[in-house]
Amino acid sequence: MKVLQLKTYPDPCLKVKTKPVEEFDQDIRDILKAMADMMYLNQGIGLAAPQVGLGLQAVVVDTGEGLMNFVNPVITERSRKRSRMVEGCLSLPGAAVGVSRPEEVSVRARNEHGEYFMRRFTGLAAKAVQHEIDHLNGKLIIDYLDPIRYFLASRKLKKADPAEAGKACEVICHVGGKDKPGA
Repeated sequence: MKVLQLKTYPDPCLKVKTKPVEEFDQDIRDILKAMADMMYLNQGIGLAAPQVGLGLQAVVVDTGEGLMNFVNPVITERSRKRSRMVEGCLSLPGAAVGVSRPEEVSVRARNEHGEYFMRRFTGLAAKAVQHEIDHLNGKLIIDYLDPIRYFLASRKLKKADPAEAGKACEVICHVGGKDKPGA
């Protein structure tokens, strides 16, 4: 059994490159459900597995069009047209970073049952999906800053009051019958 807790900067879990999910069983469905619960509890629009200390390629997103689960997501196509948007992150409480990203992306992933799907995203959904996939590669929004701004932001975030961080969700998640190291 594993209790999921929202990881905040500078937790090393946030910089880990994740591993693909290989088994599509009740465990992965429980993890995705717990991640969605945590995302909603903290009033986010997306959450990636590293943000709750799991080294898996799993993401949940809800930009107002309903919950979407992505397992082993890959961006297969990016538009050339880019736009800048100020992004926040549940794992970087108080941070707001202008990030330039493609306006449209196509994503290939699997759902919680292991079924493949492809979908094209635009607008906020495209930005959210890209943001969460960045997490799977250990990339944070502050990594888009120039070195001086990165240094200042990281210092400020390290000094942040832990009480202002995301709410810890007391969700018990059964992962393969026992806690998995790095999971």
